[in-house]
Amino acid sequence: MAKLMHIRHAFFILLMLMISNNVCAQIDTMAAEVKYSQNIFQKDERLKKLGQEMAAYNESLAKKTRLVKGYRLMLLNTNDRNYAMKVRSTLLQQFPEQKLYLTFIAPNVKLKIGNFTDKESAEKFRKQLQDMKLINEDIYLLNEPVELKPAEKNADTDEP
Repeated sequence: MAKLMHIRHAFFILLMLMISNNVCAQIDTMAAEVKYSQNIFQKDERLKKLGQEMAAYNESLAKKTRLVKGYRLMLLNTNDRNYAMKVRSTLLQQFPEQKLYLTFIAPNVKLKIGNFTDKESAEKFRKQLQDMKLINEDIYLLNEPVELKPAEKNADTDEP
């Protein structure tokens, strides 16, 4: 039994020596490859183009529309979709510079207009819409976050 144990130990030691020699040989080979290899890099023109596109994208993000406190006019809250679409199309023709917001929350259709940053301009526009008599209902002034485009921001602050 003791002899069998000695043979197992000897076999185990021999196996470990073989594995360690193999690992050392692989490490030496890798070191030689690292030591004697030369890396050649070629510049790819696609990377330059990608960098330019990323720069343009980052500039567009800086000019992105942001939300500020402001006012919108609630024009309609009705369940008559055809009437809402008729009013919407008329307003798009009459006021192409104003943004319209049409939302459907079953069974009602809501129609809002404008991105006003001050209350006076919203009230003035509301009076103008009431004088047109396009909408049979009352027009309400809503306190909401509105979109502010960079061109509008520069015009308001008199910056170039």
